[in-house]
Amino acid sequence: MITIVLTYRNRDIGILKNCLDSLLNQTDRCFEVILIDYGSVALYKNELEKLLGNYKFIKLVRCETEQQLWCKSRAINIALKRCVTPFVFVGDVDMIYSPDFISTLNILKNNLKVVYFQVGFLSQTESKINKAFVDYHINFKSNKEATGMALFTTDILKSINGYDEFYNGWGGEDTDVHIRLRNAGYTVYFYDDTILMLHQWHPKSYRNKNSLTPFHNLLEKINHEYLKFTNSNNKIKANVNFPWGSYNKSDYDDLNNIETTYSLTNKEAEFKAFVNHILLTEKDKVIKIEIKPHKEFKSIKQNTKKVLGQKTISFLEMDTINNLLLEYIITNLRDKAYQFQYNSKNQTIHLIIKL
Repeated sequence: MITIVLTYRNRDIGILKNCLDSLLNQTDRCFEVILIDYGSVALYKNELEKLLGNYKFIKLVRCETEQQLWCKSRAINIALKRCVTPFVFVGDVDMIYSPDFISTLNILKNNLKVVYFQVGFLSQTESKINKAFVDYHINFKSNKEATGMALFTTDILKSINGYDEFYNGWGGEDTDVHIRLRNAGYTVYFYDDTILMLHQWHPKSYRNKNSLTPFHNLLEKINHEYLKFTNSNNKIKANVNFPWGSYNKSDYDDLNNIETTYSLTNKEAEFKAFVNHILLTEKDKVIKIEIKPHKEFKSIKQNTKKVLGQKTISFLEMDTINNLLLEYIITNLRDKAYQFQYNSKNQTIHLIIKL
């Protein structure tokens, strides 16, 4: 028995339907699917629930994380913690799977191997056509560097604490887990004998500049450098200082019960004092943080003092504070329930977090 893990947030419902239809039409039906909806907004959430009424073999887990950074690792781990089958396949919702996909996985499964798969990419035109799997024209194929679609022994993946939840945003988590399994002595095998899955074309999802959802403009670069240390340090276990794959809905319900509100400015000393005195030390309470530019930020008075070489107040740009706060959460508080908004137009940050 194999569990297929799919992660989802605000994706085209038509693309997801094509994916689920291909699983519905498997020649071997001995599998289950856990789909983690990691924070879709109401529109997509409602569409998803309507669609899944047609697929009784899918277990939906909804996470109220729409005002958090996207964390595919945590979404996968939430499913992994619920997985009781001997093997687990981590896939994507934008794939169309061959009818013989599950039967081939059953042939390939091996307790000493991780198997990841070559993917055929469809063009935009080809992706819009509904046809038999073998009739699709493949535009190009992935190589060994694309590590996302992989079959694991469940116990082995759990033994290394699953995927590393440091990775927020996009990139690195799938290669990281393969490196750590190799470090633990397991064989990681690239299967390219035949194409078992096709990637449906879709436009890249770019964040609107006026969006209030959390965004850190350097996360992909940080993830890339973090991955280098996983490789050079022969790391095996991830998430050693945090509970991994945890999600408690009651913690998110508690975010409605704010106990203390802190109003801060972008004075560097004030912000750093707050982080070290409150954010990283308070326990068992729900707090709200509001941050706005100080009235003297970029004032004529401060600029004049600076020109004259006089002592001035040290400020942080609001973009910098946004990035620093998100980094503190990823590094120190990533298992906590939180809601984060940054209005770059009005230069205001709001964070509610259960410490």
